[in-house]
Amino acid sequence: MKLQKNDKLLFIGDSITDCGREHPVGEGSSGLGHGYVAQVYALLRSIYPELMLRIQNVGNSGNTIRDLKQRWDRDVLDLKPDWLTIMIGINDVWRQFDNPLSTDSQVFLEEYESTLRDLVASVRPGLKGLVLMSPYYLEANPEDPMRATMDLYGEAVRRVAAEYDAIFVDTQAAFTPFWDHFYTSVLTYDRVHPDATGHMVLSKAFLDAIGFEWSGGVKS
Repeated sequence: MKLQKNDKLLFIGDSITDCGREHPVGEGSSGLGHGYVAQVYALLRSIYPELMLRIQNVGNSGNTIRDLKQRWDRDVLDLKPDWLTIMIGINDVWRQFDNPLSTDSQVFLEEYESTLRDLVASVRPGLKGLVLMSPYYLEANPEDPMRATMDLYGEAVRRVAAEYDAIFVDTQAAFTPFWDHFYTSVLTYDRVHPDATGHMVLSKAFLDAIGFEWSGGVKS
């Protein structure tokens, strides 16, 4: 288990992270929203109660990497987390497909990767640990145009993670076993926003990456 006693873990991202969290900073059982962040909090707290971890959520629905850049000082640097988790990029890609004529709202790959790299560089020296989660598209066919584009953004996240000694979580790959048994609509109405099961897939992928053990923690 990579987290240590009294660590503060901060999550930032878009609507998948937000999930109705409280503002300005979501915290505690009623403040973290109803998505993977709340699930991670409950699992960490129940299996590792001795660590006394503090979990905060500053995900904002609709955000792109540009939005994270605008609020980075207030919502990341000023909060001084020990661990930071970033999952961003879905809207950066989605706007290219659902609103193709509005180029102002689209964030193409070069800008996405360079901005992510700049943000990571600004915060990495002060962190104990950093987790970068790839964006995903809930589509089993890798040749689907939006899925193929999302995969390119995921590879950009992988590159930045390697450069800055961050833990990389391939969320797209985490969903792959599910498609052997169910169609995508079982998890989502729009191939972006998952149900509770989909959020648990994200939670498990995150927890596996940080060394979570179901039998860990306080022994009776």
